[in-house]
Amino acid sequence: MQTFIGKHLETPVKIFSCTQSHDLAEAIAKEYGTPLGKINFSRYSDGEFQPSFEETVRGARLFIIGSTHPSSENLMEMLLMLDAAKRASARHITAVLPYFGWARQDRKDKPRVPIGAKLIAKLLEAAGATRIITMDLHADQIQGFFEKPVDHLFASTIFLPYVKELNLSDLTIASPDMGGSKRAYAYSKFLESDVVICYKQRAKANVISHMELIGDVKGKNVILVDDMVDTAGTLTKAADIMIERGALSVRAICTHALLSGDAYEKIEKSKLESLIVTDSIPPRRAHPKVKVLSCAPLFAQVMNKVHFNKSISSKFIM
Repeated sequence: MQTFIGKHLETPVKIFSCTQSHDLAEAIAKEYGTPLGKINFSRYSDGEFQPSFEETVRGARLFIIGSTHPSSENLMEMLLMLDAAKRASARHITAVLPYFGWARQDRKDKPRVPIGAKLIAKLLEAAGATRIITMDLHADQIQGFFEKPVDHLFASTIFLPYVKELNLSDLTIASPDMGGSKRAYAYSKFLESDVVICYKQRAKANVISHMELIGDVKGKNVILVDDMVDTAGTLTKAADIMIERGALSVRAICTHALLSGDAYEKIEKSKLESLIVTDSIPPRRAHPKVKVLSCAPLFAQVMNKVHFNKSISSKFIM
């Protein structure tokens, strides 16, 4: 009688993609050195959809790649794929979220509102995620909303080499708001540059009523640093103010390019020289002022280290 006691089986790695992040997932899989897994989405006439893995995932380590930016269908795709992987007996299921959507709802900032980021964390875990890999969360404390391990990567490992190659004299790092001052100081420490902070007041979401500049930018080449750019109202207003105050040039670095509404038009009309982003969210369209740097090598390296239980601390720091 044949026995299997003591036989060692290596855990295979399989990478799958949600539809919204297919191009990035293909790039990550290529960097990793394994083909993207086969998955099929069946759709009903009313819009309901159902993913199915077209290959076995039993006992495998799965990396499911998908940013969860609105619409909510992107989040629903991730949840259904996690559930399918769990029910197909995958051994490890890692949700790779280049952009963690709904992260701006990280606390109750007024009565009778949800903490959306906490809800999303619970949904991902309930669906079957045993680990989360994400990049530049809007608020660091979101990591604490999970009971599973969270690998929170910094896009600074992508941006800093690019900034150094620009070889700008009289460099100053700027934060477009008070909340991003910690990020700005981290960049300035590495680049040995000055820091300025923008103080803004909002009339409502995405609408700035007033902005002031804390610090001197005269004769400086300024780089604004933020985790995301949505309507581009803050960045473009900050850039215009800085040029008025005597800055030589203003560029912006933003990890996640939501670029909703008339963001591209605002960028075009502004004094912003360039906007550097990652491909964590598929770009809506090309623009001469917008430069996209790929985060595929970063995620591929981290996924490889996670699989082989190696340290990834170098991806958490500047």
